[in-house]
Amino acid sequence: MTDMITPVNRALLSVSDKTGLVEFATQLVAAGVELLSTGGTARTLREAGLPVADVSSVTGFPEIMDGRVKTLHPGIHGGLLARRDKPEHLAALAEHNIELIDMLVVNLYPFAATIASGADWDTAIENIDIGGPAMTRAAAKNHDFLSVVTDPSDYDAIANSINVDGGTSLSQRRQLALKAFSHTAQYDGMISDWLRTSLSEEAVDILPKSLSIKAPHIATLRYGENSHQQAATYSDGTSGASVLSARQLQGKALSYNNINDTDAALRLAAEFTAPTIAIIKHANPCGVASRATLKEAWSEALSADPVSAFGGIVAMNQELDAETAAEIASIFTEVIIAPTVSEAAADILSKKPNLRVLETGTMPDAGASRLVVKSVLGGYLLQTGDNGILQPSDLQVVTKLAPTEAQMQDLMFAWRVAKHVKSNAIIYARDEAIAAIGAGQMSRLDSSRIAAQKAKDMAEHHGWDAPRTIGSAVASDAFFPFADGMLAAAEAGATSVIQPGGSMRDDEVIAAADEAGLAMVFTGMRHFNH
Repeated sequence: MTDMITPVNRALLSVSDKTGLVEFATQLVAAGVELLSTGGTARTLREAGLPVADVSSVTGFPEIMDGRVKTLHPGIHGGLLARRDKPEHLAALAEHNIELIDMLVVNLYPFAATIASGADWDTAIENIDIGGPAMTRAAAKNHDFLSVVTDPSDYDAIANSINVDGGTSLSQRRQLALKAFSHTAQYDGMISDWLRTSLSEEAVDILPKSLSIKAPHIATLRYGENSHQQAATYSDGTSGASVLSARQLQGKALSYNNINDTDAALRLAAEFTAPTIAIIKHANPCGVASRATLKEAWSEALSADPVSAFGGIVAMNQELDAETAAEIASIFTEVIIAPTVSEAAADILSKKPNLRVLETGTMPDAGASRLVVKSVLGGYLLQTGDNGILQPSDLQVVTKLAPTEAQMQDLMFAWRVAKHVKSNAIIYARDEAIAAIGAGQMSRLDSSRIAAQKAKDMAEHHGWDAPRTIGSAVASDAFFPFADGMLAAAEAGATSVIQPGGSMRDDEVIAAADEAGLAMVFTGMRHFNH
């Protein structure tokens, strides 16, 4: 079939989202298109002074059951599904006095908005559309002969095609059909996800038997991780603080890497309640600190590795104040993300127009449950998110020497950071600030040594008498398979260790820790982050 133009003589409009409806319908009427409509959509069109016929005048049957039944009728679906190239279809239309419908303009009951509002079960169920998806699928299936428009952003292009070309082309109709089926698939998936979540207390498996990824497009990015890759952002339909829902106060559009790194920074900052700054570079933290004020936290976080912090992402869990903003603005920073930004801070940052500044409104819940999807050749990996949070009472002291209260505080700090560092991860912390990090190495021993060397480099950089790893707590995201990685940390000055345990050589590692005079605790939980 060639890319033929199909005229639009009669259109059925039935929408919940009435954005641009009147303007679009006005252009259709001006082009000589007859309007057919339902309920609230027809009322809106009449109030705008547009001529419109009710669906009930076509079906010969009134809307019943509070509007649950109105378009589920042969008079409607026959007009949508009839093939214009089949004489028997046209004969059936004539026999039953059914007129063709050349365009369907439809979007569905606002189920997402309903559940986001906290509506109860019965209200949510009532906002499940039945007739809309049925009509949408019928029109999309028969796209050779009619157009189905589900997105108000397409209204202007469709109106222009009708005015210029007298109708829509096959290529247009195919793209519209694709968007329509995506619309109904996303809608059904949203309902099934809501049901699964709502029934979770009734032993419904949180991991679905069939995975359907339904995510509406948010924005197309300039490129992906590299300039030869294409990329876009999509919404998972959930509410709450996130990079994708944040309000951008200034700066250039976020890139793929900006979004990925800023998400990592936001997740890390959300782990803490005290004023905390997290500095991220290439999805790994290079500085993290908790202090009485954000300005103090910034100073401590930056001192861990100011070289890597250049061009980094900065996240915080408190409102960004003017003093802290001035300090951050003194070095080159790609993105700042905070729950809120004070007016004075925003004014200071405005002097750096290329700096991207984001407000999330609130902080995300670090312990919230979520599903994580990863693409692999041939399919997907699906898992629940790493939202494991431990308390000091959950830890097992395995050495002769128990951690002091101050050591325990640093061990817990390092352990929370470990969750957000790429494996193999070794984290040195002192006074609730990062002293050094070794990330992403194939050997845990190498991670220990790299972190220790960075700490020495930073001591020289700042002119300190000794590296901050002296007297530090060290966290390992997974068990030490041998004592060497732990002993390397001890050589760097660590005095306490937190690790999952579970190695075949735990006894050897514990004995080595005792001999080195270390206090060590086991978590029974690991934090691999690949």
